[in-house]
Amino acid sequence: MSAPAPTRPTAPSRPASPDAGLPANALGNQKGLLEQVALYVFVIVPFLALAAVVPTVWGWGLSWLDVALFSGLYVVTVLGITVGYHRHFTHGSFKAARPLRIALVVIGCMAIQGPVVQWVADHRRHHAFSDREGDPHSPWRYGDDTRSLLRGMFHAHLGWLFDRKQTNPERYAPDLLKDVALRRTSALFVVWAFLGLALPAVIGGLVTMSWAGAWTAFFWAGLVRVALSHHVTWSINSICHTVGSRPFAARDRSTNFWPLAVLSMGESWHNLHHADPTCARHGVLRGQVDISARVIWLFENLRWASDVKWPDPVRLAAKRRATASG
Repeated sequence: MSAPAPTRPTAPSRPASPDAGLPANALGNQKGLLEQVALYVFVIVPFLALAAVVPTVWGWGLSWLDVALFSGLYVVTVLGITVGYHRHFTHGSFKAARPLRIALVVIGCMAIQGPVVQWVADHRRHHAFSDREGDPHSPWRYGDDTRSLLRGMFHAHLGWLFDRKQTNPERYAPDLLKDVALRRTSALFVVWAFLGLALPAVIGGLVTMSWAGAWTAFFWAGLVRVALSHHVTWSINSICHTVGSRPFAARDRSTNFWPLAVLSMGESWHNLHHADPTCARHGVLRGQVDISARVIWLFENLRWASDVKWPDPVRLAAKRRATASG
């Protein structure tokens, strides 16, 4: 049987409203005022820190300790999102031993992207309604002309975070709510988020034995690191649903965008992910770097992970587009 002919995604006939067409219990409680204020702080303050990078470097420099702390915490916390929040908790790409499961919650929280239960509920809802009405963060929400798409990309990137209506975890993440240890660890999100910002400051201060060392470590490995990881993650929602290649057949507009592959730990091979969501490896074609998949492979060899859903060649071939090039 010949492969299906490639198709061009059609423009939505009407805006992809995030609330339209949802089941009755899809939305949960609204965000409270304190939660809204905290969200603004966690989004805006690190972004301002990122904007201050150049004048800061020109002003009084950047130490190798700051670089090391920034790099180490960036890799660890982003993997907490990609391997933990996303591939394990959301899609069940592998089973994790209990200590690893809890550790993934903690380091995921240190990335300051919200408690794991809410993150998973939002992402499962995204897959259920991807680029259609009901998707919480489709860049095609307002249409496909230039002005509408720019507005939609902003919405997909970070605008959707400020919607007070929340996805209902009882509908989209009931399995996580049943796990008492996980639920309690997730509920301590503020503690782990604080740790993610305080830890580099403490290490920087102790190593240099100075307040200046503590401040620069806090700035670079705390604020700037969080800002960069936020925008890389949000870019998967915005860029990877509008720009890039589509080697696999998917029912939405998900794309592969290679420039983000390393920074996103392999998440920007987004087209394959939407074509085969439970697959533990997203970068399945030659030359596609997927650091998250390599970490899962390591966990499997250490016997910390089991039942890993590695790519199935037959399944991939069935989903491959006839004219796909990568």
